[in-house]
Amino acid sequence: MTAKPKLAFYWAASCGGCEISVTELGMDLVAVSEKADIVFWPAAMDFKYDDVRAMQDQEIDICFFNGAIRNSENEEIAHLLRKKSKVMVAFGSCAHLGGIPGLANMYDIESLCQRVFDTSPSLDDSRGTRPQTITQMPEGEIRIPELYDHVKHLSDIADVDYFMPGCPPVVDQIAKVFEAALSGNLPAKGSVIGADVKSVCDVCPREKGEPGFRITEFKRPHEVQLDPNKCFLTQGVICAGPVTRAGCGIPCLNGNMPCRGCYGPAEGVVDQGAKLASYIGALIDTDDPEKINEILDSIVDPAGTFYRFGLAHSIMTKLKYN
Repeated sequence: MTAKPKLAFYWAASCGGCEISVTELGMDLVAVSEKADIVFWPAAMDFKYDDVRAMQDQEIDICFFNGAIRNSENEEIAHLLRKKSKVMVAFGSCAHLGGIPGLANMYDIESLCQRVFDTSPSLDDSRGTRPQTITQMPEGEIRIPELYDHVKHLSDIADVDYFMPGCPPVVDQIAKVFEAALSGNLPAKGSVIGADVKSVCDVCPREKGEPGFRITEFKRPHEVQLDPNKCFLTQGVICAGPVTRAGCGIPCLNGNMPCRGCYGPAEGVVDQGAKLASYIGALIDTDDPEKINEILDSIVDPAGTFYRFGLAHSIMTKLKYN
């Protein structure tokens, strides 16, 4: 009898949404477990790192690694799982692009710690107390991971075979990828799997704006009575659809919310945030510098808007840290 393929799942610097998406497979997950052995999934089962260390190199057939690399533990386990796995999949936006944790790269580590541990209004008597990598206690020495100066995505520190986008990846796509993996029908190494080569705009059913339409003011979704049949951009609401890879099934658009960009850059787009900023800038209806600045000032949180998921993967971050 042929041995079942061995699967591993790991959660690094992320919110846990990718893990929840896997469990949302429901009975399909039971079907997967009948065809494969899950040998490491610490978020759902009682596995230890030493269980992985005891495995032979490449004993795991496929590892689905979600989360960015924020600290020394994340990096250590990424290297360990890469060594023990035949195939490594960057699962979800954080592993793929750095995700929302990557927005921390706008600040240095001291500024981040100062805000979280020293000045946050919600702090109690612990204000001013910061965690240390080594703390001596009567019971012995306590060690916690070292917090890195900036967030990296998985391929920054390990060889990644496939990239599976999404925040989180949608359940239907997860099921299709599992099916392809278990049947041995995976594409060429380096492929973005569970997604489309088209952009979200290409598959969006909404009415597009007239050629040459322009924007005079940007609004946030809650400030507008959004027409569910019209393009968000024609309504003055920023949508990342023009520069984002399709394949998610457009749940945000179907819920009358603009695309956030979580499936990453569309085919041919090098820097998703810069491309979106360029696209939006071309729609502004004035040549007056003062008016341009006034319109741009109506964009709340430009970095979080244009680089919500991809700052750690952007040209800007590479220039900053190389």
